[in-house]
Amino acid sequence: MRQSKRSRNFLFMAVLYLGFCMVAAIFIADGTMHPSRRILTQESEITMRQAALRLNADLREVSISAQDQMLLRAWSIRPNRSNGNAVILLHGLADNRIGMAGYAQFLLANGFTVLLPDSRAHGASESDLATYGLLERNDIRQWFEFLSAEDHPRCIFGFGESMGAAELLQSLTVEPHFCAVVAESPFSSFREIAYDRMGQPFHLGTWFGRTLFRPIVEFALLYVRWKYGLDMREVSPEDAVAKTNVPIFLIHGQLDNNISLRHSHRIQIHNARIVLWEVPGADHCGAVSVAPEEFDRRLLSWFSTNQQLRLRTEN
Repeated sequence: MRQSKRSRNFLFMAVLYLGFCMVAAIFIADGTMHPSRRILTQESEITMRQAALRLNADLREVSISAQDQMLLRAWSIRPNRSNGNAVILLHGLADNRIGMAGYAQFLLANGFTVLLPDSRAHGASESDLATYGLLERNDIRQWFEFLSAEDHPRCIFGFGESMGAAELLQSLTVEPHFCAVVAESPFSSFREIAYDRMGQPFHLGTWFGRTLFRPIVEFALLYVRWKYGLDMREVSPEDAVAKTNVPIFLIHGQLDNNISLRHSHRIQIHNARIVLWEVPGADHCGAVSVAPEEFDRRLLSWFSTNQQLRLRTEN
């Protein structure tokens, strides 16, 4: 009798736990797919236009229509004294193009044309769904084609932060013509970052998401596939880099508490040619704050070196 009661109690607790996981998965999945939108304000645009004028550059508002007909918007900024190269700058989650303004000004001062898109479901771009690279990889390919047709640069480079970094790495599977890319604080796969997120509110490690809260992750993946028709298991920068010959420079702070350094380690092991700079004392996307001079030097050196390699290959 006692054994039977224990079995019933265990079954009740298991059903209650799975029910909790399913409900939690729905809320988490919907929240993840619909991130908060940082509106691009008129003040931000005025500030960026003034910065472009100070740098003797021409700023244009541009747009493309994505494969699913969503209108995506960006700034294209061309310096009057161009070095003939261009960089696509990709922002992080819940941000917009203005978040990359500091990098844009540095690159403009060094002669690069820059393109600052708002990712889908961010800023002034359309769509309510962020897919963390599943659809964005093709958006980036279209921006690459737009920039190539409009400006005819000798080399197009990419630089992304956080979500933008992960999306940039995934775009290499559909756009192999980047001269080189830089990715700061990317996640290695959607599943891995989901495990991390489960434990972060409780200041616990990835093990928590892999074990006790794993059903939440699995139910959330199934729910997104059922409701939105999106297989988020395919969101995997680490798989994408294994199939590319584009030179990749990873930057990751050793103190990153948002996306841990292990994600860049996981990415690096998939491609022996990847260069990783582990930045002491830097938190999430904080390399430029901790080591500004070294950051600038490494960035320009990476672009210059790989442009020269591309030119040698073409000749």
